[in-house]
Amino acid sequence: MEFLESIARLGAVGWLILLGAVLFDFANGWNDAGNAIATAVCTRVLRPAVAVAFGAALNFLGAMWSSEVAKTVGKDIADPAVLTSATYLAALFVAPIWIGVCSWRGMPISCSHSLMGALVGAVVATAGPSHLMRAGIEKILFGVFCGPFVGFFLGLTVVTLVCHLFKNARPSVVNSVFGKLQIVSAGTMAFAHGTGDAQKAMGIITGAMIAGSKADWHISPWVRVLCASAMAAGTAIGSWAVIRTLGTRLSHLRTYQGFAAETGAAATILLNTSFGIPLSTTHSITGSIMGVGSAHGLRTVRWGVGRKIVYAWLLTFPVCISGGWLCAKLFAVIGLGGAA
Repeated sequence: MEFLESIARLGAVGWLILLGAVLFDFANGWNDAGNAIATAVCTRVLRPAVAVAFGAALNFLGAMWSSEVAKTVGKDIADPAVLTSATYLAALFVAPIWIGVCSWRGMPISCSHSLMGALVGAVVATAGPSHLMRAGIEKILFGVFCGPFVGFFLGLTVVTLVCHLFKNARPSVVNSVFGKLQIVSAGTMAFAHGTGDAQKAMGIITGAMIAGSKADWHISPWVRVLCASAMAAGTAIGSWAVIRTLGTRLSHLRTYQGFAAETGAAATILLNTSFGIPLSTTHSITGSIMGVGSAHGLRTVRWGVGRKIVYAWLLTFPVCISGGWLCAKLFAVIGLGGAA
């Protein structure tokens, strides 16, 4: 009943917003499957089919766990009272397209920044730049710089500590111990991914439902389940091109290195999402993998692959901001979701 009442408040455009949210979370899970399970697959700790099912389940649980990032996306970037449903529809239209193109090309770009960029562009188109809120923009910018650098530092720190503690251990013992520990770290990484990334579409849907009003902020249970399920489904399918990029092309990892990379990235994500910072899972795990790889010499990391990933990151904001602005204007012209 609550579901039908919520859709009724959005009007005809409500179904398009829901479809866009589902597509975004599905595309997010599809691209970011590599973030959670790539190292476990490529170190042969988990079989591919088992890994994606495991990652999907933990993604779902993580998505049901928190709501701080959803609040940042839905009400801290701009006040929903001054926005229209066209704002949110434009963001949800542009982000999945960009994510899909990059996933097809095997580039693990930031799904978070795709949506954030599209939303910022749509807000400028429908309400004007003066209605962008400083607190939300600062959180986005902090996440941009925090993810890769903190991930790199923590990954390097964890692998250095592991090497020191197990320096006299036999390789067979190391492989046995960290083969088991990597299952835990991969699960934690998948859970952390759910706590952050699935929250963004929840914030979009909730913001759209109260757009143009002073209604209280509240994430309905059906919104949580819908977004969590869509992301879990995308993870279950997985973009194998992205998994190969992170798992083998960036740096060849052993089990203890995979454990260190996942632990460093998961810690980065969980710490930031607890404060509502919409961090990029891709930035965090890529930075952590590079930190782990560089612990044994800078030449062990394929920096050329890393540069291509950085180029994709740099393109994401201008492409998605422009796309969000253009789509919001277009939707307003054709009468979808209010005037811009």
